[in-house]
Amino acid sequence: MNNRKMVQTALIIAIGYIGSSLIVIPLGFMRIAPLQHMMNLLTSALLGPGYSVLQAFGVSLLRNLTGTGSILAFPGSMIGALLSGVFFLHQRKIRSLIFGELLGTGIIGSLLSYPIARLFLSQKASLFAFLPGFFISSLVGTISGYLLLRHLIKRKKIYLVREEKNEEI
Repeated sequence: MNNRKMVQTALIIAIGYIGSSLIVIPLGFMRIAPLQHMMNLLTSALLGPGYSVLQAFGVSLLRNLTGTGSILAFPGSMIGALLSGVFFLHQRKIRSLIFGELLGTGIIGSLLSYPIARLFLSQKASLFAFLPGFFISSLVGTISGYLLLRHLIKRKKIYLVREEKNEEI
């Protein structure tokens, strides 16, 4: 593991934890945190899928340990982080980040939350009960992340480089 990337991941975890603790939208028995999805996009684009999953796990763990999150944060954020990172690694397009996050968190993560809620939270809900909340949270965070990435690229604060041809995206 690269020390520089580990420090960057730790900083993103800190920003994600603080931001996700401050910007929380209660939705039934879920608390959605759109900033987590923005952090997933940034980490996937800048550091790759492994660091993105590590960041999602770190933020989810901190939020659970301090009582500002729920156990449902783990499947949603980590699957979205993984898919956005893997899709971006192969496509090198910002739209692949967006697709990976929306698919991973908004759909797959919400469906995987059903058995976790039944097992750990004793919540009786239908299989698709989590889909709207997860998808809305993911959509808001993904749009925010996209706008931030475009702004940073336009201002030349970050560069996303294709590995094969070493050309900018």
